[in-house]
Amino acid sequence: MKKSAFLFICLAGVLWGTSGIFVHYLTPLGLTSIQLSAIRGTVSFTVMALYALIFKRSLFKARAKEILLFFFIGLMLFATATCYYTAMTLTSVSTAVVLMYTAPVYVLIFSVLKLGEKISIPKIAAIAFMLIGCCLVSGLIGGVRFTPLGLLIGALSGITYAIYNILTKIAVERGSDAVSVSIYGFLFMTVTAIIFCRPIGIFEVAAAHPLPAIPLMIGLGICTFVLPYFLYTLSMKHIPAGTASALGIIEPMAATLFSVILFRETLSVFAVIGIALILIATVILAICSDGKTKKETL
Repeated sequence: MKKSAFLFICLAGVLWGTSGIFVHYLTPLGLTSIQLSAIRGTVSFTVMALYALIFKRSLFKARAKEILLFFFIGLMLFATATCYYTAMTLTSVSTAVVLMYTAPVYVLIFSVLKLGEKISIPKIAAIAFMLIGCCLVSGLIGGVRFTPLGLLIGALSGITYAIYNILTKIAVERGSDAVSVSIYGFLFMTVTAIIFCRPIGIFEVAAAHPLPAIPLMIGLGICTFVLPYFLYTLSMKHIPAGTASALGIIEPMAATLFSVILFRETLSVFAVIGIALILIATVILAICSDGKTKKETL
């Protein structure tokens, strides 16, 4: 299951990397960042709730003390998505990705201080490689322009994403089912987004542009939320929070490759070096975790 957990994290990263594609086509239709968050949450909750109804209704069961934790998980999902989309509009997709993926640094620090996770030189080196690689892939190193407000909001997306990781890890360790965490997280995210956005605007866009709006809205929820967060949450049962978050940083590499393949963007030498660094960091973390597992089984 350890190896499967790493595979799930990598697949989640690739799926997260498709976010820019959906935002690229949906934003020009008139949807705001909060409305996009509402769409992601609604589609995700609907799919996961249907899954639970068909296969395992017990997933809806939650202890009273879990509800508050689930609420904050949903709140962090909403904050991360909204800040991420807003940062994209104020800076660029690649810059927003980099800023959000400072999260592993925050998670690792918290994991060491509060969760008892051991720090090591390889882990520090891996995260350093990932952050540098992320900057190279995105073009942040090389003169990308961004506003102070965009930088602040992008940084907030990283902080809230880190908090989401930590709260999810805590919920799973306390005995909450990983799928239940996702279902209630999506529910509370949706409720929060609907409160702060103009829901009727979503229906107006869907009515005015049924194609491609509706398929893109559904894809936004399934491809960038349901599958990746489901895979990510399951993986956190088997690998440390810091390692899980760091491996999820494969998103910027995937996002860059998608931009090259789909949007015919040129891949610079810096981007190639960045991709290589991210892959090296992923291998380092995988080796560290495998080594830990082997020691525990002796």
